Amino acid sequence: MGRRSAEVANRAPVNLERTLRVALTVADSEGIQAVTMRRLARELGVEAASLYHHVDGKDQILDGLVDLVAAEIEPPQLSADWREAISQRAHHTRDGLRRHPWAVSLMASRTNPGPATLRLLETGIRCFREGGFSVPLAAHGVSTVDSYVHGFVLQEVNLPFRTESELAAMTGAIMETFPASEFPYLFEMTIEHVLQPGYDYGKEFDSGLTAVLNGVAALLEQ
Repeated sequence: MGRRSAEVANRAPVNLERTLRVALTVADSEGIQAVTMRRLARELGVEAASLYHHVDGKDQILDGLVDLVAAEIEPPQLSADWREAISQRAHHTRDGLRRHPWAVSLMASRTNPGPATLRLLETGIRCFREGGFSVPLAAHGVSTVDSYVHGFVLQEVNLPFRTESELAAMTGAIMETFPASEFPYLFEMTIEHVLQPGYDYGKEFDSGLTAVLNGVAALLEQ
């Protein structure tokens, strides 16, 4: 951004939309804990007290951030196959949450969902209802799938390793500390699966999702 462009941006009016975009940038680069009213005011070039003339407070910011993330999640394509539609929605949700690792733990804590958040939930319910699920079974289905997706992403974004070499170093240190005789199956899985070339924890998502969808499908047969 050139000097003139930066000056124009700094003169842009402070409003909720601009504040949320700044908050999103801060959260993505430094984590949600860095999103404070004082920090946002500084980024916007205003006094902290004056920011409250444009937004109600931090709760409104957090609610808005959740809705921005939800708005990025692409809805599934219309399909007569509920499994295909729900699978698409699960993958799109995972992709969206991985782009904003701080969001997965924040989403479940908000009590004032915005329109994008509600639409995301609506698409999941619709997939089940139009797939032949009763209202109670659709509730079971969307809760089960969303719990799996959010739980998987929460673990995925908090893994203590990012590369195969980091994983090998971590598991090597553990295996040197504890005898294999105490944890034979854990050591077996580590050696024969986790430490194999090309291992990627993220690849576990599809097998887990298949198991979840098989379980949900069994609800229709009861």
